[in-house]
Amino acid sequence: MRQVAAVALALLLALFLLPLLLVPQGETAVPVESGSLPIDRTVVTPEPALDSARQVKVKLADGTVETMALDDYLWGVVAAEMPAAFESEALKAQAVAARTYTCSKMERTTDAHPEADLCTDVNCCQAYRTREDAAASWGENAQMYTDKIAAAVADTDGMAVLYEGRPIQAVFFSSADGRTVDAVEVWGNSVPYLTGVDSPEGEEVPNYHSTVTLTAEEFKTAILAKYPGADLSGDPSGWFSNTVSNSAGGVSSMDVGGVTISGQDLRTLFSLRSTSFTVSAGADGVTFSVTGYGHGVGMSQYGANALAQEGESYEEILKWYYTGVEVEQYTPGQP
Repeated sequence: MRQVAAVALALLLALFLLPLLLVPQGETAVPVESGSLPIDRTVVTPEPALDSARQVKVKLADGTVETMALDDYLWGVVAAEMPAAFESEALKAQAVAARTYTCSKMERTTDAHPEADLCTDVNCCQAYRTREDAAASWGENAQMYTDKIAAAVADTDGMAVLYEGRPIQAVFFSSADGRTVDAVEVWGNSVPYLTGVDSPEGEEVPNYHSTVTLTAEEFKTAILAKYPGADLSGDPSGWFSNTVSNSAGGVSSMDVGGVTISGQDLRTLFSLRSTSFTVSAGADGVTFSVTGYGHGVGMSQYGANALAQEGESYEEILKWYYTGVEVEQYTPGQP
């Protein structure tokens, strides 16, 4: 019995002393708390993303209001507003512009939809498309484009364009004819950060040049319906005079049949893609030759893509098109 007890005691001592004998000289055994991991293997759970933690109420096309995370909403806006094939930095610039616009809308009530922060009507707010609709149009590129836009939103999480600490009216348009237009020339209000700047896009833009042709009678009917005092007698070549250019070289105004009409009104009346146009007229009718697409104020989307191709970052693109601004994190409602 004594021999058995001695053997058992020796084995027990060996079990407790062996780990101590294996510790290298000069090191100390560090106990690990129950249920924890060594510090070099600790798993850290990141804080929730700013956009995903914010909720936005969106009035959809069918009239219903859906509450969604801001990052999900921004994904739908970027997918609807800018080609997914664009450079990543251009998509990031678009994401920040969309977030900035959203922040400004969330801080005030809109009469058109008091029950929602924004709507999906482009004539009121921003365009929006669901992931399902986008994927259907993208075909085999759906997953790649889905991830690309998600990265553009995530990589700019919480960032907005600010002027004197407040979100700007981050307006944008498709393409310019070499230069953007000062806001005062389009909407009558001078906005310090919406001044005209050079824009580098050009012939790579689809439908960069377009034409609208009307018969003399079609043109006359449209003009007289809105401007009954216009004198459109005689040959059409004599109907146009006194063209005044805007700061970007487009049409600020021109006289049509002796009546001064703004370039914006002519654009609207004849569905022209921009106010950068020339007019040719004769017995066969009237032809508008147009360059670019959009109102021309703020960020040009194709210009942003051209700048991205030249190596500009999304912050540099935004500061290019919006004068005197800062690009910083912003929370809607902050003082």
